[in-house]
Amino acid sequence: MQKGRLIVISGPSGTGKGTICRELLKSKDLDLSISMTTRAPRSGEIDGVHYYFVSREEFAETVENGGLLEHAEIYGNFYGTPRAAVLERLDKGRDVLLEIEMDGAVQVKKSYPDAVLIFILPPSLEVLKKRLTGRGTETPEQIETRTSRALAEIHRIYDYDYSIINDRLEDAVSDVRTIIRAEHLKVGSGSEQLVRQYEEEK
Repeated sequence: MQKGRLIVISGPSGTGKGTICRELLKSKDLDLSISMTTRAPRSGEIDGVHYYFVSREEFAETVENGGLLEHAEIYGNFYGTPRAAVLERLDKGRDVLLEIEMDGAVQVKKSYPDAVLIFILPPSLEVLKKRLTGRGTETPEQIETRTSRALAEIHRIYDYDYSIINDRLEDAVSDVRTIIRAEHLKVGSGSEQLVRQYEEEK
């Protein structure tokens, strides 16, 4: 059985990476990575389904034991990607999807070099600004700040294996699927088993 692929998707705010991930997960070909967090559950959230909810002490112990592929502190709470849960699914041949910010993606690549990092880009900064404006949740000043931050984040594209411009959602989703398919066709893990199979048939 071929090992699964860890697919990591990142991109500046407003590029539509969350929407792309939701569309990808509709096919049931991918498993969503569940994060660990120290924050309290919100109404309706279930432990082990939405997050693994743990104490700060348990989180720190997990970090100390190398149990996270990546972790970060966000607004006073800690979040991380449990290594064992992800590797178990990969070993079963399941592809795992992880939507995460750039620092976390780089940590994942260091922890698990076979991870496939995909960077989502807007068609242009002007389109990005229009998308942020269309949300109606931020002031013009906040939108300018986010646009400037996006430009700085785009420079981090070189940390990634692939980049996709999200102009049309269906095309972007198709591009991600193409990348995943290509990764499964790479000569690498599982190739030795195939060679042995041919040798045994001789």
